[in-house]
Amino acid sequence: MDKKEKHIVLFISSLARGGAERVVINLAQYMLAKGMKVTIVTQYKNKDEYELPKGAQRIFSEITEAEQKGGRIGNFIARYKKLRRIWKEQNPDCILSFIGKNNFMAVLAAAFTKIPVVVSICGEPLQEYDSKMSRLLVKVLFAWAEGAIVITRPALDFLPSYVKKKAVLLKNPLDPTFIRPVYEGQRDGRIVSVGRMDTNKNHEMIVRAFAEIAEEYPKVSLAIYGEGECRPKLQQMAEQLGIAERVELPGAVSDVAERICQSSIFVLSSFFEGGGPNVLTEAMCLGIPCISTDCPSGGPGEQIQDGENGLLIPVGDEAALVKKLRFLLDNEEIANKIGENAAKVQEKYKDGTVIGEWVDFLLLKGRK
Repeated sequence: MDKKEKHIVLFISSLARGGAERVVINLAQYMLAKGMKVTIVTQYKNKDEYELPKGAQRIFSEITEAEQKGGRIGNFIARYKKLRRIWKEQNPDCILSFIGKNNFMAVLAAAFTKIPVVVSICGEPLQEYDSKMSRLLVKVLFAWAEGAIVITRPALDFLPSYVKKKAVLLKNPLDPTFIRPVYEGQRDGRIVSVGRMDTNKNHEMIVRAFAEIAEEYPKVSLAIYGEGECRPKLQQMAEQLGIAERVELPGAVSDVAERICQSSIFVLSSFFEGGGPNVLTEAMCLGIPCISTDCPSGGPGEQIQDGENGLLIPVGDEAALVKKLRFLLDNEEIANKIGENAAKVQEKYKDGTVIGEWVDFLLLKGRK
């Protein structure tokens, strides 16, 4: 690294608890530890957010009431001007933007400033860019980006050829607290899941599946960690199914690794997921036997070799989930072997290798 302190701006909507937001926090912590200057620019502050890393600067880009111009076009221009002003005032070596429209705004606001912008697609691209107009903007505006980061092969293939040439395929950087010795004692009989409680995560399917097997396995319980609009509905469902006493919904917690490391099974039940779902990789690092829906993003399918280091089920297939839960609970030796194989994924993340690749790419694409 040059003697001059490198300055990276990370741009995302908020620091709400989610996969892309966790990547921002992980990157910021790593870069700060390397002596770099980090500015996190968000549009707004969410109620339930990750803690801002010590030493990072945060700037809000959303226009205030006084800055509003009235009407969609007027407010869009005001947002553009404010973000462009932030870029010029910060004058970073590189900007890394995350998720959908933020990528468009980051590139547009940096036009002709000579500030390099790297865009990232952390989610399922056809979900992030779900209209003809947004896909047209990908073709036009991504051409102005200095580089692009994608998490899965389908996301790379989504990009136009001239953008693909300056793109890189990288794994999601992980929270280092999940890189630890695997628990080797008797697992605690809990089925666990982690994630925002919204309709896409489909936690309802896990609750219903658990209800089907609850009588067969009286010592097994269910815990789902996370916050969101579906939490009251999940609680009500557990009560209606008569399993409320064995279903725990603790909300969002900061010590997830410690809470789930001894669990018997981890379930990812989403309809869609970003590239390589962080929560799935984290659970695999802990050596927990995992069951995941084979999401269209390709992420779980790229992470799991079915039957070897995890189990895959079709999206929304409750019967398949019930079958796989029974299989793991009835075959402890096989479940333990699957968990051991899953934990081998740790080797890819030790010593900051993955997160270092992100930073190296930003420095490569940044100002020399």
